Amino acid sequence: MIERFAARGDGVAADGRFVPGAVPGDLLLADGSLQHGPDHVAPPCPHFGECGGCQLQHVSDRLIAEFARDRILAPLARSGITPEQVMPVHVSPEGSRRRAALRATRTEGQVRLGFNAEGAHRLVNMAQCPVMHPALFALIGPLRDLLGPWLAERSAIGITMTLTDNGVDLLLANLQANSLPRIEGLTRFAADQRLARLSVEGPMGVETLVANAEPVLTMGGVRVTLPPAAFLQATADGEAALVSAVTAILGDAPKVVDLFAGSGTFSFPASRRAQLHAVDGAGPAIRALGEAARRAGRQLSTDHRDLFRKPLSADELSRFDAAIIDPPRAGAIAQTEQLAASTLPVVAAVSCNPATFTRDAERLVAAGFRLGRLWPVAQFRWSTHVELVAEFRR
Repeated sequence: MIERFAARGDGVAADGRFVPGAVPGDLLLADGSLQHGPDHVAPPCPHFGECGGCQLQHVSDRLIAEFARDRILAPLARSGITPEQVMPVHVSPEGSRRRAALRATRTEGQVRLGFNAEGAHRLVNMAQCPVMHPALFALIGPLRDLLGPWLAERSAIGITMTLTDNGVDLLLANLQANSLPRIEGLTRFAADQRLARLSVEGPMGVETLVANAEPVLTMGGVRVTLPPAAFLQATADGEAALVSAVTAILGDAPKVVDLFAGSGTFSFPASRRAQLHAVDGAGPAIRALGEAARRAGRQLSTDHRDLFRKPLSADELSRFDAAIIDPPRAGAIAQTEQLAASTLPVVAAVSCNPATFTRDAERLVAAGFRLGRLWPVAQFRWSTHVELVAEFRR
């Protein structure tokens, strides 16, 4: 019997064997085949098993939610940490991914555009994607036609697509717009596809070629103009779930610091109630946040600061009533140690990596914080990637 999932989505049998493609409730037969259980479902995408974008399309939503919860709770339990309350898991629906990073290549004369194959550098030539928002997937065919003539053998072009309130913001990396025909082709493409913005990234950095409309997203009631390829949560509904959890943790805290604030995902909702100080090491993102705050008249200050090399000190943090921290996958051990040493009473911790979250949580718990509510969020549908919001109080 397949009893559980391993961290990367393989099934694990009762005797400890790892079985790729198996789901808890399946039966591993003597000849190595699987007898499917009630939670083993038909994957909706023909690329499943080859494309590395999804690992769990053959798993029921019920077990996807369980997998997301267990991916977070298991490392915490090994460190002796148990949340006081685990909230219901949020699973994003299919067709909701509003940001995607793909590549286009030419190999043996064939143009391929899509995600990497599972465990390989080879690209899967995408013909269908039930994860991506339809407005993004609609660009796949036209992009293949546009980029194909410009691709030399074994060359690659990076593609970042972001769906904004005013259309798609498109960034093409490793592509030089250095001739009139190419510039004209890109300009026509942007007009035909009604892109909000089209930028290219080459040896001289990022250059915006076409700006048909401001690529804006509304965050906490504030319209923010995004920098090219700006980080944002993968789905709008996943962002809403994370924001709702952070807001619940902050309550009526009058002074809040947002660490790794980005372009304002949590800063703007929090600034509706609190005096907010936003800090981030990404210059374009924090500038976009500051400009949007000024236009909206929000009570919000910003600080462009590398929180890995120069974290806010315990004394600086102690001036606030609550902190939000949303670091990259590597976590934020230096900043967490300063949070632990401060007198700050409340921390709303957002994480996309259960392992580094557990490491950082150990520091906070050792300093007297308790882990209260925990919200698992599976916005990368059918992926082993999970996110969370955690409430720390002392």
